[in-house]
Amino acid sequence: MLNIVLFGPPGAGKGTQSEKLIDKYKLIHLSTGDIFRANIKGATELGTLAKSYMDKGQLVPDEVTIKMLESEVNKHPDANGFIFDGFPRTKAQAEALDNLLKSKSTSITMMLALEVEEGELKKRLLLRGANSGRADDQNPEVIQNRINVYNNETFPVKDYFTAQNKYKGIHGIGEIDEIFNMLCNEIDAVK
Repeated sequence: MLNIVLFGPPGAGKGTQSEKLIDKYKLIHLSTGDIFRANIKGATELGTLAKSYMDKGQLVPDEVTIKMLESEVNKHPDANGFIFDGFPRTKAQAEALDNLLKSKSTSITMMLALEVEEGELKKRLLLRGANSGRADDQNPEVIQNRINVYNNETFPVKDYFTAQNKYKGIHGIGEIDEIFNMLCNEIDAVK
C-alpha cells in the first residue's frame, strides 16, 4: 500500500499536486481541509467546533482532526493507498496516524514536502482568495497567522519523518508538471 503525506505550508501547491498524484497512483485523497469543510457545511458537531478554530487561522485540536480522519480512512478498506493532504500537522498527529495505519497493517511510505518561500506563499494565497472566495485566503493577517502556525507548530513534523528516513523535500516553485515529475521520481524510487 502506498501512503503519502503531502506536506508544505499553506499555498505551497498541495491541492494541485495531490490531484495529479491521485490520478497517476490511484490513491484516495484525504485532505483535512476538505474533510473540515464537509463537516462544517454539514453542520456536524465536529465541523462547528473545527470552524471556530479555522476562522481564527488556528489549528483544529488533534482529537477533533483525528476523529474526522479516522472516519474517512474507515470508508475505504480496499484502497491502494492514501495521500494525506494537510495532515499530520503536529508530532502527536503523526504518531496517531502511524498508530491508525499500523492497526490496518500498513504505514506511511513517505512524506513529500513542497518547499516554497514565504513571500511566494502570501502572493499565492491572496490570489487564491480572490479567485475562490475562501475567506481564510483573503485576509493578510489570517494568512500571516497561518504561516506562523505552520512554521512554529507544523514544520517540526518534518523531524518526525526525517528520523524514520521518510522525508523527501521538493522545490515547490516552477511549472506544475515539472514539480509533479519530481514528486513522481521520489515515489517511483521506493515502489
